[in-house]
Amino acid sequence: MSDDVWTVGRLLTWTTDWLGARHSDSPRLDAEVLLAHVRGCPRIALYTAFGTPVSEQERSRFRELVKRRGEGEPVAYLVGSREFFSLPFTVTKDVLVPRPETEGLVVRAIDLCKAAAAPRIIDIGTGSGAIAVTLAKHLPKASIVATDISPAALVLARANAEHHGVADRVEFVECDLMSDPRAAGPWDVIVSNPPYVREDEFEALPRDVRLHEPRTALVSGPTGVEVVERLAAAAPAALAPGGWLLVEIGPAVAEAAEKVIKHQPSLMPEPTLKDMAGMPRIVQARRPG
Repeated sequence: MSDDVWTVGRLLTWTTDWLGARHSDSPRLDAEVLLAHVRGCPRIALYTAFGTPVSEQERSRFRELVKRRGEGEPVAYLVGSREFFSLPFTVTKDVLVPRPETEGLVVRAIDLCKAAAAPRIIDIGTGSGAIAVTLAKHLPKASIVATDISPAALVLARANAEHHGVADRVEFVECDLMSDPRAAGPWDVIVSNPPYVREDEFEALPRDVRLHEPRTALVSGPTGVEVVERLAAAAPAALAPGGWLLVEIGPAVAEAAEKVIKHQPSLMPEPTLKDMAGMPRIVQARRPG
C-alpha cells in the first residue's frame, strides 16, 4: 500500500510518537481513544482495522483533536466522556474528570451499606455525579442526596443520573456542603471528594489539570484541608449514630487531614485507606453510637 495512504495503524503510530514528544503520559491510549471517537467505534475495533484507510473528513476531525490534546486538553473533555466504575459519564469543563482513585471511595461506601435495609447517603461536591450515580446503581435500596455549589455541574450530574436510570433515586441539591435543609440528614454515610490541593501545589499540577479543570474544584486553600475541616465540623450533627464520614484526600495533605479528624471530639477516627498505588487516599471517621 502507498505511503501516501493514511491507514488506522499508520495514524496511530504517528500520533503516538507525536503526543509522546509532547509529554502525554499515555500517548498510545490517547491516540486510540481519539481515533475511536472520530470513527464512532469501540477502541478495540481499531485493532482489526489497522490496514483500513481513514477518510480525509475523519483525518481532519482527528487532527484537530490531536492538536488540542498536544496543547494539554484532557482526552475526557475532547470526547465528552470518561469511564468510572465501568460506567460512562458525560463530562465537561464544568466538572473534574472522574479518576480511578475515587473508585476506592465508592467501594468503601458500598461495603458499609450493602447489608443495610435502606441506607441514607449524601455525596458532597458531586461534580459529574459519578459517585452518587454509581452508588445508586449498586445500592438499589439506598436513599441518596448529592450536593454541589455549581449549577452547571448539577445539570450535568442530573443528565448522567438520567442516562443510567437512577434519576428517581438521587436528589440533586444546589448548596454549600450540607447547608440546604434537604441535605441535613441524618445520614448513614457522608461521602465527599472535595477540593484538597494546597495553593502552593497548584502550579506544580500536570498542565492538563492545571490549565483545563475547574480550579475551584481542585484548590482548597493554603493548607489543602479547609474543606475537610468544614466537613468534619458539620458531620457529627448530620450523621446518624454509628454513621460514617468518608473523604478523599491527596497524599500531600493526608497527615493534616488525619489531624483534623483526630481533633474533632464528636468523631471517632478510623484508619486512613490507601489507593492502588499504596498512597493515603481516604480519611474515615464514625459518629459514636
